[in-house]
Amino acid sequence: MRHWNFAAGPATIPLAVLEQVREELPDWHGAGCGVMEMSHRGKIYTGIYEQVVADLRKLMDIPEDYAILFLQGGATLQFSQIPMNILDGGSADYLTTGAWSEKAVKAGQRLYGDAIREAGTSAASAFTRLVDPATMTLNPKAKYLHFCSNETIGGVEVFDLKQLGGAVQKDVPLVADMSSNILSRPINVRDYGLIYAGAQKNIGPAGVTLVIVRKDLLGKASKAIPALMDYAEQEKNTSMLNTPPTFGIYMSGLVFQWLLKQGGLPAIAKINEAKAELLYKTIDGSGGFYTNNIATDCRSWMNVPFTLKDKALDPIFLEESDKAGLLALKGHKLVGGMRASIYNAMPLAGVQALVAFMNDFMRRHG
Repeated sequence: MRHWNFAAGPATIPLAVLEQVREELPDWHGAGCGVMEMSHRGKIYTGIYEQVVADLRKLMDIPEDYAILFLQGGATLQFSQIPMNILDGGSADYLTTGAWSEKAVKAGQRLYGDAIREAGTSAASAFTRLVDPATMTLNPKAKYLHFCSNETIGGVEVFDLKQLGGAVQKDVPLVADMSSNILSRPINVRDYGLIYAGAQKNIGPAGVTLVIVRKDLLGKASKAIPALMDYAEQEKNTSMLNTPPTFGIYMSGLVFQWLLKQGGLPAIAKINEAKAELLYKTIDGSGGFYTNNIATDCRSWMNVPFTLKDKALDPIFLEESDKAGLLALKGHKLVGGMRASIYNAMPLAGVQALVAFMNDFMRRHG
């Protein structure tokens, strides 16, 4: 029996997708073998790949002047690969709103030193809110502005680019780490120069990294970096400069098709908003038994951290929730407490089960 999996990543995958994978695993549509056994350069897999790209373009309304790359190394490798490709001898501005954007800054500075500028941080608030635009020190000639649209650990999300204030400058491309909220609601891809995301939260299995990059930003990489790290080389070779993570890309494509069947991103956004609203309402209505300290205008729809009034109850909560079929609710070690990751594949029924448990636990231990 499958339980409700609230893991932050690798995360739950739609059951319909898993069942389709099970059906197609030994023999994909009469091919005589499974997708993971096929040549990535063969006609069958090429067709699968092209459909994956087409479905993603449809889902996100991605214009043709943007390249779609399926790479490896996770978002963590992108922290270095992005400046390698588009810093182009200049400097870049970074906004720090939590652990992951902080890692991005440090990775860039390790390679390029002061050329990677922290233009704003919300560290003084313990990363419980977005950066105050009044405190930002922006460079109008920056090669790009980097931010994390959803901090998986802290639960801070950017819902509207207006929340970034003056950081959104006409001639400075926006670069966004969307690892944990991509595909959760509609966005205007044209507002960005580059979007990247590890797959293991809202796209598919771990091992795939998605990069969506405006084509005019390609071709700026130093010849000193490996060809495998050059976006232009990857785009020229259809993300197949080496053997790509074929099975993960295939599974990601099934998730894209599942989303299209749900009604696309507008439809899934309504469900995600309802799930988050129910969970935050339960936390806020608990009289302090449960607490979420994130500013209300940037509370994540995807990752909901919360603490219990009495830390001594934490191990009891985790033990009882696990027995109740509510998995992976332990918060990240950096912030402690609990965290419910409620990505696209988590249905409303799963959140309702969590809320029912939380209310019962509070009644018995409050």
